[in-house]
Amino acid sequence: MDLAYTDEQNMLRESIEKFLASEYDLTARQKLVSSETGFSGQHWQTYADLGWLGLPIAEDFGGLGGDLVDTMIMFEAFGKGLVVEPVLSTLVLFAGALDIGGSEDQKQAYLPSIASGEVQGALAYLEAAAPTDLHVVETTAVSVDTNYTITGTKSVVLHAASADHFLVSARTSGSADDPAGISLFLVPADSDGVSRKDYPTVDGLRASELVFDQVKVPQTACVGNLGEGLTLLQRVINRGILAISAEAVGAMQVLYESTIEYTKQREQFDHPLADFQVVKHRLTEMFIEYNLAKSLCMKATMLENQRTDDAQRHIHALKFLVGKSSRFVGQNAVQLHGGMGMTEDLAVAHYFKRLMMIDATFGHTDIHLQAFVG
Repeated sequence: MDLAYTDEQNMLRESIEKFLASEYDLTARQKLVSSETGFSGQHWQTYADLGWLGLPIAEDFGGLGGDLVDTMIMFEAFGKGLVVEPVLSTLVLFAGALDIGGSEDQKQAYLPSIASGEVQGALAYLEAAAPTDLHVVETTAVSVDTNYTITGTKSVVLHAASADHFLVSARTSGSADDPAGISLFLVPADSDGVSRKDYPTVDGLRASELVFDQVKVPQTACVGNLGEGLTLLQRVINRGILAISAEAVGAMQVLYESTIEYTKQREQFDHPLADFQVVKHRLTEMFIEYNLAKSLCMKATMLENQRTDDAQRHIHALKFLVGKSSRFVGQNAVQLHGGMGMTEDLAVAHYFKRLMMIDATFGHTDIHLQAFVG
């Protein structure tokens, strides 16, 4: 398996990192986090103008026709910069579902507008009753004449406040925990009967609780085959896991590199901290954990890109390893920075909080370890 990047992919990585280095320091990010929307509309349009929002979208629909490896490279760079724009929710989850299961009409209606930065979307799939089980869906979609009426509540919908459209999982048949009978529907955010409660997450992003009260959508709003939405949902979540795992890899790189620099400068007993053997061992272990996660992220992404039989098992292994490695690297970065590592004024704390949220997103380590061994 060739793990080397192409010249074009290296140029993509360098261009993103250059932009973030000049426009996305901690002070600028904190201003965005505390703003009304929680991110920069200007940055969002810049991402579109530079082609990043069209990266995984087919050329037929206004994109660049990139693959999952290109998305991995982009999100690794985003992880280094702690990007807060809704790229995951719009590009990976919403547009990803349309790419996998959408009809030609649905793709034509949404994907070009996403690539141009005009439209944002969000995937509403989590429910409070069983937030780690994709097949447990209590939200219902009842067929009435030529429409479906959706009723239910979705939790932790990332960037729902800025989304123009939602992709909602709802049950069209079967019991609440039946793997069959789940369908996905496109719902305009301004539809009658849609209400939401917005809140910030611990890492500075935004999420919402969505309530659907007899929301009517046409039959053409169904994405994929009716009643077979679980398979589509799993594939989309896999893409999300690969994206945030790459983001975690980027964040871990910044943490261990900044910790090395700090321990070289901080003196104790007239010696830099980096001179002490126990600190050297700790830094080496951080480096190893980062590289293990990076290597598995690259392998799992390429396997999923090729749709191999063992790709799913590697994705479970990746999510487990990223959670474990993120916790180790983050905790040690905070500890080696001392009391400053817990302050809002130091980037270390913000990277650590983002890594902890990544561990909790799409299932934590224990769930994926159980799926891997099972």
